[in-house]
Amino acid sequence: MARSPCDLRLLLLAAAAAFIYIQVRLFATQSHYADRLAEAERSENQCTSQLKSLIDQVSVQQEKIVALEEIKVRQDEEHAHLKILIKDLEKRSVQKLLDNNVVPVAAVVIMACNRPDYLERTVESILKYQTTVASKFPLFISQDGANGAVKRKALEYKQITYMQHVDLEPVRTERPGELTAYYKIAKHYKWALDNLFIKHNFARVIILEDDMEIAPDFFDYFEAAAKLLDNDKTYNFGKHGSSLGQFFEQYLEPIRLNDVNIDWNSEDLSYLGEDKFLTKFGKEVASATPLHGSDAVLKAHNMAEDVRIQYNDQEDFERIARQFGIFEEWKDGIPRTAYKGVVVFRYNSSQRRIFLVSPDSLRQLGV
Repeated sequence: MARSPCDLRLLLLAAAAAFIYIQVRLFATQSHYADRLAEAERSENQCTSQLKSLIDQVSVQQEKIVALEEIKVRQDEEHAHLKILIKDLEKRSVQKLLDNNVVPVAAVVIMACNRPDYLERTVESILKYQTTVASKFPLFISQDGANGAVKRKALEYKQITYMQHVDLEPVRTERPGELTAYYKIAKHYKWALDNLFIKHNFARVIILEDDMEIAPDFFDYFEAAAKLLDNDKTYNFGKHGSSLGQFFEQYLEPIRLNDVNIDWNSEDLSYLGEDKFLTKFGKEVASATPLHGSDAVLKAHNMAEDVRIQYNDQEDFERIARQFGIFEEWKDGIPRTAYKGVVVFRYNSSQRRIFLVSPDSLRQLGV
């Protein structure tokens, strides 16, 4: 059957419309994928740029690490070299002090840490009297730690041998809550004494802390007492220190520094030997007037002669000490400064003495 021209035109029109629609859809799809492709290219370029930046940063850091490693190697070499120099200088300094064939009485070591102003005051006090006896009393400064100001101050004194103790190990206390400062001090003391007794072979060492001043007769006193110390088998201005100024203002600051030069080498000190001293001191304690009762302290105020008051335990001692205004500290089961349990002091600037004795003191004194 033949179709009419009208039907053919309609079919061509429909086919043209379909073709145009398909072309439009293809163009839209191509545009969409072109946009996505462009976005992907931008993301890739951005990632590439970031990766390149990271690579550059890593490269810079690697260069820095290499440079730091080289610096560390140089510093380690310099540190080792300085240690050798310090040991050599220390050896030469000590040898120079001993070259004049004078046998030293004792090495004098100032224990320092982080107080350059205190150290200077102590050193200047010592040098006033040490210069004339330098060969008998070689002078050392032992610093604990790496405080730069203290080290610079110590090295200003060419006549003093400088030693430095650096310990980076963590401190382990025996009991919780203990001050670590005392452990650090103890380690420093052992290190310094090992150096002086073992390394430098001194027979005696006098220890001063960096908050002390000495009297004019300091060196004569120790020289005269050296033999006594050799035969003895019985075993300041520093407000800011490891004890946190404990008792300083009340008990230590009022102490007067002796300014009289005594020729101790001409004095007879034989009575300070243990046997003689024990007998002499025992007689003095025994001859003091005993005071008893709760009003014993009040009675002591009104007496002109030596008196003896017994304390029963730590609490009793601290009570009596507070009434007299004396040091009431108790360490390791005995009062501070006690000898055979006896604490002796002069009261109210008089010559009379007050003996505080434990229940066992007279027996220990052989009385």
